[in-house]
Amino acid sequence: MSLLEALILGIIQGVTEFLPVSSSGHLQIGAAILGIQSSENLLFTIIVHGATVLSTTIVFWKEIILIGKGVLKFKLNEETKLVLYIIISMIPVGIIGIFFESQLEAFFDGQIVFVASMLMLTGFLLLATNFLKAKNASGTLSYTKASIIGIAQAIAVLPGISRSGATIATGLILGVDKEKATRFSFLMVIPPILGATLLKVKELIEAPTLHSQISNAALIVGFIAALTFGIIACRWMISIVKKGSLVYFAYYCFAISAITLITQFI
Repeated sequence: MSLLEALILGIIQGVTEFLPVSSSGHLQIGAAILGIQSSENLLFTIIVHGATVLSTTIVFWKEIILIGKGVLKFKLNEETKLVLYIIISMIPVGIIGIFFESQLEAFFDGQIVFVASMLMLTGFLLLATNFLKAKNASGTLSYTKASIIGIAQAIAVLPGISRSGATIATGLILGVDKEKATRFSFLMVIPPILGATLLKVKELIEAPTLHSQISNAALIVGFIAALTFGIIACRWMISIVKKGSLVYFAYYCFAISAITLITQFI
């Protein structure tokens, strides 16, 4: 992977992680276009996902501090409830990561037709928020809703299914207020992706030759690009959800899916 390719893929990750269009799907398609090997792509995917987690903490740093202060009061207040909701939402994706890691990695092996199909599924999910009037939802989170949103996040580990799209749309369909659903979607991803990133870094330190195909410079360039554009996209997505509908992203997913399928079969 060249530095230019790392820069391009880092920008793709940063922009698409927070927009409901599947960052992993776009990374797969981008890697296929650039001719990058899957062994390089998997490590790079983990690294740039770590960068976007950092961008989330930068955007929400004030709120994260307030949550920490609320939890330290050792009362069942709103901040403590939010942390409990996040913990509950982590259970499904944790199960997937622990017991199905090897099976999951197979989907990151250049399965472009599968990615395109999942992008289409993402489009239908986003479209459902419009037809089900979910965009006018005004309810709050609950333990049950948090667990269902967590299941949506676990399914979204598949490349092509947007994590933010799946979790925000599920929250809206369950009647959660759009601002609360968006905030929860962005905060709930921090622990599982941070954990996955640290495990991958540990693996790399213990056996550096396993990932010798990609240079450290390429990883650094991709990380910085994903971090920078992730901050921009995160703030943009918050504004988009407040002002409008997710339906336009559904049309985008349909278009990218169709173009990808046509080019693959041709």
